[in-house]
Amino acid sequence: MAMQNILPLATLLAAAPAAADGPALVETPAAVASTGLVDPAAEVLALEQERNRRLTLPVIVDGAGPYAFMIDTGSQATAITHEIRAALALPSAGTATLVGMASRREVDLVDIGRIEFGANSFTNFAAPVLERNNVGADGIIGLDALQDFRVLIDFRNQTIAVEDASERDRSGGFEIVVRARTKLGQLLITDALVEGVRATVIIDTGAQASLANTALRDRVRAKRAQEVLTTDVNGVDLLGELAIVSTLTIEGLALTDVPLTFADTPAFAALGLSDKPALSLGMQHLALFDRVAIDFARQRILFDVPRDIAKAMREAKRLQSYKLGF
Repeated sequence: MAMQNILPLATLLAAAPAAADGPALVETPAAVASTGLVDPAAEVLALEQERNRRLTLPVIVDGAGPYAFMIDTGSQATAITHEIRAALALPSAGTATLVGMASRREVDLVDIGRIEFGANSFTNFAAPVLERNNVGADGIIGLDALQDFRVLIDFRNQTIAVEDASERDRSGGFEIVVRARTKLGQLLITDALVEGVRATVIIDTGAQASLANTALRDRVRAKRAQEVLTTDVNGVDLLGELAIVSTLTIEGLALTDVPLTFADTPAFAALGLSDKPALSLGMQHLALFDRVAIDFARQRILFDVPRDIAKAMREAKRLQSYKLGF
């Protein structure tokens, strides 16, 4: 069997301890977009909630299914589990090195002709085969299948809209629009601040907990609270230090008292972020927003905050503009 190139698949699959309090949203002045709705032509799919608050959607694999896949913006590759491989007798496509949050492992690949999610499809690709217990779903829709789409997760209504990224620009209704740069298909927010320290943020919809590297820990005043054990897609445990940082700010909106698990991982190294402050923002914190849209074609990430926060942000901006007028 041939060994293929490394596939960085950075999914963290364990929640932070229940004892850790969630962060609170704090309103600060920010740019406000005009109001608007999701494109009515977009394919809207109902979501099911998995055991660790991960969200899944129905996917057809080579005409069979539906199977419950999660959309994972922290994963380079679309992957399936051994159960699907066995049920469909999928042919081997060699092996690859899979980079998880805690480990590098050689895994089998299989050839897949077509997957369908809603009206969308991804064809003719080799998929890593993973253990379902380590994934928490039947499979993963990764970045390779998402590059032509804008993915909108609506936490308020528990739906997901998969929109054609070639359609006209739609940013209405989002209070925060963040430009990102791309690396290995991943969108990176490079101007976030953690306790005033500039850090790179990865949006990881496949992870429950938020993870940061030790380069960030060493720059902030976070105090170690406790050790926490998490498991990556290879089934390898990662021991990290759970601590609370006072603020995380993205484009004028601050989260306060944010629990982060600090650890050095192969996944950060694969993105060239071993020595640079960085964190992966998981569903634990993304769910604080009403909606999050990841627009791969335009390299931007959009956040819609709860209505009371949005109102306070607009009022803060109005007052700031008023003061500048004097």
